[in-house]
Amino acid sequence: QVQLVESGGGLVLPGGSLRLACVVSGFTLDDYAIGWFRQAPGKEREGLACISSTDGSDYYADSSTGRFTISRDKAKKTVYLQMNSLKPEDTAVYYCAARYSYIVTASSGYNAWGQGTRVTVSS
Repeated sequence: QVQLVESGGGLVLPGGSLRLACVVSGFTLDDYAIGWFRQAPGKEREGLACISSTDGSDYYADSSTGRFTISRDKAKKTVYLQMNSLKPEDTAVYYCAARYSYIVTASSGYNAWGQGTRVTVSS
């Protein structure tokens, strides 16, 4: 059974950093691409970054470039999202998602989702 569990969210000051983790089970990261997404209240789900199953190559949305970094530890079956220089507009619920095989950026391309972890950026 494919499962994803996010952790690492919380309250952080503007300018601060957080590292989110997505622990997966029921599949290997060699076979599945993983994406990080977020959804703020009243807004559509937004793609942030994704990492491929084959060579670990990554892709970033414009809102993430330069501040967020996606990485993976295949031995720990975990995908991370390092977030730096956080802003109040980064406040949202953050989700990781999986899809079999090749990487895509659209959330509609992912068919397994975690429950989300909440990030609040506020002073």
